[in-house]
Amino acid sequence: MNATADTTGTLDEALQRLHASGPERLGRLTNHAPMAVEALAAHGHSGAVHRWLGLYAPKLEEYPSAVEPITGDNWRAALGDPRRAADWIAYFGRETGERPWREVLAAWWPRLLPGMYGGSTHPVIRVGHAVRTLLTGEATEPRVAELAHGLGYWAARHHRVTGIELLPWSAGTAAAALDAVEPIPDRESGGFPARLGRVAGLPAWAADVRDPDEAHRRLTELVRAATHRYATHGHGEETMLVHAATAPNAVLRALPRTLWAPSLHAAWTASAAVTSMYAPKAPVAYTTPGTFTPEEVFERALAHGDEHVIKFTDTALDVGDERALTSALRAIEISEPLS
Repeated sequence: MNATADTTGTLDEALQRLHASGPERLGRLTNHAPMAVEALAAHGHSGAVHRWLGLYAPKLEEYPSAVEPITGDNWRAALGDPRRAADWIAYFGRETGERPWREVLAAWWPRLLPGMYGGSTHPVIRVGHAVRTLLTGEATEPRVAELAHGLGYWAARHHRVTGIELLPWSAGTAAAALDAVEPIPDRESGGFPARLGRVAGLPAWAADVRDPDEAHRRLTELVRAATHRYATHGHGEETMLVHAATAPNAVLRALPRTLWAPSLHAAWTASAAVTSMYAPKAPVAYTTPGTFTPEEVFERALAHGDEHVIKFTDTALDVGDERALTSALRAIEISEPLS
């Protein structure tokens, strides 16, 4: 199901409203509202945006305070410092005000890519949603500002992974490679950063791909495989495992052709690491409670309301096949509704 442009002005209104709030809450949890409202608008539910925001509003926090301006000379020292979120957002606001947004994205994507694991991969996902609004509709001021907020959040939470060994892997599908990922020791404790530090090795899937078109094909395959896998493995951690699909899908959405190949490895590492960190002890069989159209599945996600369910269903509709819709229904079934 292809995304559609919101012509009602509702998305722009929602983004302007949300830009008064910070990118996080409680010092560690992500503000998902900009991503969720973009998904709602993209699937023809602009009329539900403000009602959904009313339910989500208690999770919003005030915009953080600035520390000092970031410039072309001092940005390296501020990279990965979450205290500098407001400074980074202001910096990208200036950048996108002075140059076309595509130029800013192309210049900064290679710099930010090695740190896409910070913020539990949410910053790159937010950037992916922001880019889709710009590609499917007019580059209005709120939509360009949303890209600046996403890039700023990414820069502030920039976090590299080190010490992960690429394990020998024979040529095979993304689904088989995800099945070969070994779970980390101690899957019962710690948040995302602590668990990420326990990931020691991942299969070297698609590590030698250099051709952009082949990289795009592999990224598409990875998103499909991770989405399908949720139906049988999502119970390992119903919220965090959605990122195994939504993070690489953000990469797929956001990039010009020239950046597909260098981004493939980072997207695979993110998806496989999440799989390793939250894998269940065993898969379970899951059968859908009927046959549903993509539109019906998204309406169920909207009625459920959870922000991760909405975003995962959005990705499932990008994949578009019956197994992907089955996974979305599984997410709706096992996740806690927004109330």
